[in-house]
Amino acid sequence: MLVQIVSIVFPVFTVIAVGYLYGRKHRPDMLATNQVNMGIFVPALIFSALAGKSVDLAEVQMIALGGLIIVLGSGLLGWPIARRLGYAPKTLLPPMMFKNAGNMGLPLLLFAFGEQVLPAAVVLFLVENVLHFAVATWWLGRNAKVWLLLREPVIIAGIAGVLVSMLGIAMWPPFLSAIKIIADVSTGLMLFSLGVRLNTAPFAQWRIGTVGAVATPLTGMLIAYLFCLAFGLSDRETDILLIFGALPPAVLNFMFAERYAQEPEKVASIVILGNLVALFSISLALALRLA
Repeated sequence: MLVQIVSIVFPVFTVIAVGYLYGRKHRPDMLATNQVNMGIFVPALIFSALAGKSVDLAEVQMIALGGLIIVLGSGLLGWPIARRLGYAPKTLLPPMMFKNAGNMGLPLLLFAFGEQVLPAAVVLFLVENVLHFAVATWWLGRNAKVWLLLREPVIIAGIAGVLVSMLGIAMWPPFLSAIKIIADVSTGLMLFSLGVRLNTAPFAQWRIGTVGAVATPLTGMLIAYLFCLAFGLSDRETDILLIFGALPPAVLNFMFAERYAQEPEKVASIVILGNLVALFSISLALALRLA
């Protein structure tokens, strides 16, 4: 079992480590790279996963519902933790709720379970992103316009991919091949970018960072397990949702905190420490499933 776990997490964390070492030496500005990735490469991955094959939405509807419950349920479980420890809910809860389904989730699920789970992984990514933009914009931004999320490339790509799949539109194979070439750039670049960002960890806020890093995967896995148990999900669906629940906070949490001046240093600490702890939380989730 140990060999299986290592074989799954090693490629993911090796790319992250390469990004960390490169970032430590060269200090690159990844802003433009990340914008291109989220504006071109990731939308291409989403579209190709949904439009490149016939996706039965009935097969992934429980995955989507599970993702929704895990995100919102993590916020409910995190609320008393924030109150008890004296942290602002708007600081602690978003990182607990909104997981790194892009940088880490997509590559990890592909490495762990293969191409056949890509539609489910993409659906989770879309659910998490729609909720993140909608809830975080409404909660943190107060007067921000939630409808603007429809302008996000990842959302547009998701809607387009679902429509193509549902309507049975036959895409020209060379076009799909071109989209796949673009899409293949995304996963490695997401992991590399995450590694570079680890160099900016604000360890002065280590207390709230530790709380968030530990609480995020524990609450996520607990809710995922209870949901799968209650609805009698298959082993593969349980595998996917348990891994999703174990994911660390998304880097996007820091960007929202910075945009709306919601204690960005503390949020950054939660995000960075959470992604460092992810090696253990994801290994735990894999161990539970493989056992």
